[in-house]
Amino acid sequence: MRHFSQSSQSLRPRSVRELCPDSPELLLPAGCPLADGFPGSGTSGRLTAHIIALGDVGSALLLGLRLLGADVLSSIGIYDMNENIIRRYEMEMNQIGWPFGSHPLPDVKAVTEAELLDCDIVIFCASKAVPPVGAGGDVRMAQFEANRKIASYYGNLAGQKGFKGIFAVVSDPVDPLCKEVLLSSGLHPSQVRGYGLGVMNKRAEYFARKDERFSSYLQSGRAFGPHGADLVIANSITDYDEALSDELTKLTVNANMAVRELGFKPYIAPALSSGAVSLLLTLQGRWNYSSVYMGNDRKGAFLGIKNRIFEGTAQIEDLPLSPSLYCRIERAYDNLLKLI
Repeated sequence: MRHFSQSSQSLRPRSVRELCPDSPELLLPAGCPLADGFPGSGTSGRLTAHIIALGDVGSALLLGLRLLGADVLSSIGIYDMNENIIRRYEMEMNQIGWPFGSHPLPDVKAVTEAELLDCDIVIFCASKAVPPVGAGGDVRMAQFEANRKIASYYGNLAGQKGFKGIFAVVSDPVDPLCKEVLLSSGLHPSQVRGYGLGVMNKRAEYFARKDERFSSYLQSGRAFGPHGADLVIANSITDYDEALSDELTKLTVNANMAVRELGFKPYIAPALSSGAVSLLLTLQGRWNYSSVYMGNDRKGAFLGIKNRIFEGTAQIEDLPLSPSLYCRIERAYDNLLKLI
């Protein structure tokens, strides 16, 4: 158990690397398609992505990749337990586009379970337990026990296949499901990434545009951690205000419930901001919000943070942090360690 009070009383700037000082560099293994470059760089061609499950999130994410991913993706494979869903989206997605062949989009094609790992990035959107509209509280952790079995199944498939690409987790709760995939697959930690923090950053920006008190977030704010109760929103890295940050964090966390209270499932913004946009930024080697592994061997946790893949390594943004901000991130990390 860490002693948070000691961290918060320290006057020196802190670093996120202090969470796990002996965590090795997340160097992508040989054979990983992103280890030697990105689409359009050098001899690198466009990549292939496969999506597991086409529910609300998976189908919205598919639409985002189809419309935005032409420079990065050559094709998008789709897989679902329901064959009619596969047929539907193969037809509908390939009927979306510009006329006269002026802007070719990635082909969408059906794939079987046996073909699921024949790609550069596989995107896990499967979910067994989707809380109904009207469910109260933070519903994400209620999904963990059911969804971890599905994640373990596909993680095991990736391990058996000797999968060399990126295994991206979009299903809730993102960070512990990433750990489940890591443990079940035997993949290198750098191959597993979680995509849930992007939408929390955009929600914080949404409130920052509506309230001048939070406007500093638009220039120097940051998001850290899981996208649930332990989310950390910092109003500013350079001029951190704990009270403002706490208030903005609460607004951001509760934005999910605000949509539910209107009678809708809040899946569109997560599927696009956390999913499609952040995935494409990753595949271009650009800064994005996603979860990377911070740990030594299998003792660690996936933590959402601004990062990019640079020269074959997952590079996290490592800026000086105020002690009180570091304490919040530390608490979130320690709570993630307890989950799995």
